[in-house]
Amino acid sequence: MQPVTAKPLYIRMHADDNVAIVANRGGLHPGAEFSCGLRLIEQIPQGHKVALGDIREGEAIRRYGEVIGHAAAPITKGSWVKESLVQMPDAPLFDNLPRPNGGAIRLSPLEGYTFEGYRNADGSVGTRNILAISTSVQCVAGTVEFALERIRKELLPKYPNVDDVVAVTHAYGCGVAINAPGAAVPIRTLQNLARNPNFGGEVMIVGLGCEKLQPELLLPEGMSADDEIMRMQDEGLTGFGEIVEDIVQMADARLKILNRRRRETCPASALVVGMQCGGSDAFSGVTANPALGFAADLLVRAGATVMFSEVTEVRDAIHLLTPRAATQDVADALVREMAWYDRYLAGGEADRSANTTPGNKKGGLSNIVEKAMGSVIKSGTSPIAGVLAPGERVSQKGLIFAATPASDFVCGTLQLASGMTLHVFTTGRGTPYGLAAVPVIKVSTRSELKQRWHDLIDVDAGSIATGDATIEDVGWEIFRLILDVASGRETWAEHWKLTNALALFNPGPVT
Repeated sequence: MQPVTAKPLYIRMHADDNVAIVANRGGLHPGAEFSCGLRLIEQIPQGHKVALGDIREGEAIRRYGEVIGHAAAPITKGSWVKESLVQMPDAPLFDNLPRPNGGAIRLSPLEGYTFEGYRNADGSVGTRNILAISTSVQCVAGTVEFALERIRKELLPKYPNVDDVVAVTHAYGCGVAINAPGAAVPIRTLQNLARNPNFGGEVMIVGLGCEKLQPELLLPEGMSADDEIMRMQDEGLTGFGEIVEDIVQMADARLKILNRRRRETCPASALVVGMQCGGSDAFSGVTANPALGFAADLLVRAGATVMFSEVTEVRDAIHLLTPRAATQDVADALVREMAWYDRYLAGGEADRSANTTPGNKKGGLSNIVEKAMGSVIKSGTSPIAGVLAPGERVSQKGLIFAATPASDFVCGTLQLASGMTLHVFTTGRGTPYGLAAVPVIKVSTRSELKQRWHDLIDVDAGSIATGDATIEDVGWEIFRLILDVASGRETWAEHWKLTNALALFNPGPVT
């Protein structure tokens, strides 16, 4: 624990900021005086904002050098800038955004870094060797899970080179407007999930037979429906036992193939890394996200593909993103996805302010604008090479904006569909989040979280806030850990077998 005699500390992100966050564990009491002479006039919790000077009613409140709100009432120097005192500004308009200049960003190549991965016939490389059993409708999920228990118990021990067998189950497939425009999102998500590089190209689909989403729609081009699909309603199957046995035998044939695979030395450029933050706090944009952004730049310099996402958590930073777009088409695509999501939220009579959680606010984040400014930092400084609509598969190297909702589980599912083979997840409040299909590296924003959750958090970025490490130090630590985990090293989530269910994004109607 931090000694009670520790000197008062605050963190100011930019010279133009008129607020800073209290860094001391447990917060600070009235009368606490900083080295600059600033004295607190009330108690302020850790991570919450202190006014560095008097702020007039209506005056802009700045953090990260950006306006995160306006004062709802006069705020006295040394006082707590509570959430209720911060009036959220309107979302940035899409008119007159800075022009793309990403082509002028030059990052020196980073050569010689490799990992041990699984090469696939399509040129992709997996970090794990997994058999995935896809499903076309929720109706078959229980049966597939039943069969999965048998497969793991009876078959998997015979195939030591296969890491796991997972079921790609979901709540889609029937009772939906399958031809509605919004249906394209869950359908292509399921199509691309089956093609994730960690599944080794071995496609296996279990359907019911009468569903709207016919299993053939999930097949990659060129694959035979007769070989890859099993329908429970087929007349040749008699009884539950025979249905399960058919699933087990289909799995056995594919496990034999996957078991012949071996790890090979692959360049770091073959990695597809997804980034996400969840349970964010005021330290997210100070420690974990800047360190991950530095690691992201290292990966891009090494030729890898890196995805950042979560539309509502970057929406307010659109003016910071368009200048980094590699081309005007990329800048236009960024605006297209942000505008689409604005309309989606409006259709549900909501807006971006619905994003922030009680945990975010307890951790010091006043609103989505402040959260977004800390979130976007994990994209680093690289040019944005491309933009994906939800569920689209990535086909290029570099930094990619993969448009997704900010929900941890929906974002993770969509990044998997886009081809992610390893996930890095930053957290301030803490989460046991994990995915069955890819390893998840968790990075804490504060050292206290790592100390409490020593067997759940993989990297402590809180050392940046205490001055024991730099952003660059932790960034390199994350980069090297990514290579190790991609080569087979277990994360804590894998150690405990912590996995969350996949969650499809379905903006279309349910009938």
